[in-house]
Amino acid sequence: MIASRRSAAALVIVAALALGACGNGGSGGAGTTAPPQPAPSGPSPAAAPTGDPGLPRRLAEQNTGDGAFARLEELQRIADANAGNRAAGSPGYDASVEYVAGELRRAGFRVETPSFPFDTFAVDAETLTVGGTPGPAVTALTYSPATPPGGVTAPLVVAPDAPADPTPGCEATDYANLPARGAVVLVRRGSCTFTQKQQVAADVGAAAVLVGNNAPGPLGGTLGSVAEGRLPTGGLLQADFDGLVARGGTPVGLTLATRTATVTTRNVIAQTTTGRPDEVVMSGAHLDSVPQGPGINDNGSGSAAQLELAMRMGGAPPVTNAVRFGWWGAEENGLLGSTAYVQGLTPEARRDIAVLLNSDMLASPNPAYLIYDGDDSDREGAPPGPTGSDGIERTLAAALTATGVPSRGTDFDGRSDYGPFVEAGIPSGGLFTGAEEVKTPEDAALWGGQAGVPFDRCYHQACDTVANIDRVALDRMLDALAVSLGTYAVDLGGPNGVPSREQRQTR
Repeated sequence: MIASRRSAAALVIVAALALGACGNGGSGGAGTTAPPQPAPSGPSPAAAPTGDPGLPRRLAEQNTGDGAFARLEELQRIADANAGNRAAGSPGYDASVEYVAGELRRAGFRVETPSFPFDTFAVDAETLTVGGTPGPAVTALTYSPATPPGGVTAPLVVAPDAPADPTPGCEATDYANLPARGAVVLVRRGSCTFTQKQQVAADVGAAAVLVGNNAPGPLGGTLGSVAEGRLPTGGLLQADFDGLVARGGTPVGLTLATRTATVTTRNVIAQTTTGRPDEVVMSGAHLDSVPQGPGINDNGSGSAAQLELAMRMGGAPPVTNAVRFGWWGAEENGLLGSTAYVQGLTPEARRDIAVLLNSDMLASPNPAYLIYDGDDSDREGAPPGPTGSDGIERTLAAALTATGVPSRGTDFDGRSDYGPFVEAGIPSGGLFTGAEEVKTPEDAALWGGQAGVPFDRCYHQACDTVANIDRVALDRMLDALAVSLGTYAVDLGGPNGVPSREQRQTR
């Protein structure tokens, strides 16, 4: 059924985009500790390469969800052989890098695996008592400082949690007239980062922070870096948080025995040998999992879809603009691999990147079909992306709708690897099928699936295995990625185009 649907969908996708960006013309080796750089670029050749307009059609026809799923099975095998995970800095991640890089070299890409340092994080103990009796389970957030020997014992102080306030604990005024100094602060998750919440709590003199989830499922996250972690910070399930809200003033005991170490890990960067090296179309996905599981949806799905696309495209496709793929390390530790990559680029090399397409979680088992809101038409959260991001959103939406499923916008909320590219002014977009958020009845009416259940009930858990994959969603998202990347590889112009190299001189 999927195979027969694919052939028809591929034709519809290309037809839907025929008047879009494609139709109107437009303008290695081993890792090293040096800052990561792109494949070499230089002046445009006297006769610019001309791409094949049929490329988007062929990529849509040739790429299959079945092919991407076979690559997910390989990532599962790697995790199974390496303590059940592929976390950055672990043998499972190193094996994932070797697998991806080896496949790309075999396909004729120019491949690099630039290294960067980062801090690992491990937890030896995490316990909570309330009123002298065992309390609910608590999970140390990544880079949480350790509590002192013997833990922290202090009164529980509850930050205001008005339903109309999307930013609980995000400003010092939230603790006005509360005895927060020396206390363990209880605060609900909201729109600001965990880093900001614990820094605000530190500023008002708190001893530790407990953050409650605002949706079912475990709360996992990061304080960004060792340097940014100022207070011991743990996460609670939504129900456990709700049960503690009425217990303000009760003595609690919190023990978070954590430790860090600085290690080196790698990204994988692969570029075609064809196309203009100063008009680069880039596709990125993070390769690492969390330590708690194999990370097959998060983000094996994006990594596998991108690898399948790269292998079908080959290292010397008929493109106008060079295509560069990135597999990022240590995303789960705070977007560290993509940040190291972008920060390692010279200003000239940043201007060479015309488009960034981000693929993170493309096969959630109760999927949404989300595209990053490049034009901020949803008027939610972050402002519009860099100039050209609106066109990328339209291109992805048209390609996804042509597979037979409607899409909806999602905010550039900074939770994935587009973040450093957006900050650098690079036109960006991407695909996402949802994480721990709960599918609403309106979502279920639009896309099917089960309302009242998270998009991915195994998010950041050991059950994120190949059994956690919606293969129809994977197939559709791969179609949309393939035709969109192929479209921009052939032509950056058209109504959904992005600024040319000459127009990006001020970036």
